[in-house]
Amino acid sequence: MDLRIVTTAERPDLKSSFANAETTDPWPAFMNEDPISLLYYSDNRVANPEFGLIAYDAADPDQAIARAYCVPFAWDGDPALGDLPIDGWDGVIWRGARDRQVGKKPNMVSALEITIPKNLQGTGLSAKLLAAMRDNVARLGFEHLIAPVRPNRKHLVPDLPIDEYAALVRDDGLPQDPWLRVHVRAGGRIVGVCKRAMVIPGTLAEWRTWTGLPFDQSGPVVVPEALVPVQCSVEHDYAVYIEPAVWVHHKI
Repeated sequence: MDLRIVTTAERPDLKSSFANAETTDPWPAFMNEDPISLLYYSDNRVANPEFGLIAYDAADPDQAIARAYCVPFAWDGDPALGDLPIDGWDGVIWRGARDRQVGKKPNMVSALEITIPKNLQGTGLSAKLLAAMRDNVARLGFEHLIAPVRPNRKHLVPDLPIDEYAALVRDDGLPQDPWLRVHVRAGGRIVGVCKRAMVIPGTLAEWRTWTGLPFDQSGPVVVPEALVPVQCSVEHDYAVYIEPAVWVHHKI
């Protein structure tokens, strides 16, 4: 593969969606239902094209094979000390939009996603996108790249608290989680966790549609690929998923 990575500003014609999305999209259906994601897709990708990256094979220059997006925002805390938004992914998106609207100058950048289709996972493409993201952030004049990382093996232990999971390491001292390991190998440092990185509410009917599960008993519901259980209330016809994340700081 002759990999090319460009910004969405350079190739606004190249769509970030993948071919055969039903078989290549790595995200579970419920992950697309975060209300803040509507702001993300309609605002950040249009307002900050120079912060988005699209990868394609030179042999097929009109089809994206991977994507990576960031958002610039203003923050007074010290990212090296883990002083970062408690609302993680949701928080950096709305802050980025607000700061732009009120004319507040951003001083750091947050990663929002690096998405590799299922058929290309395990090929090292994620590390290449992360390296390109770091380089692009440096090119744009920023010293700090942070990432509310969604650990890709956390769903296997949904009852384990996120801070305990983030502390798990292998014999070589690297994180047990593969995606956290990619960040650390790239020069990132785990600086904390956010226990409310993404909030996805819905009626029980909506959750049944998103997951295929009955949602007929109140209490925690283990949903495949969810990092923690979804909290269900039959009495109130409501369920909510509060996804945690691990804060990683990249000093550029």
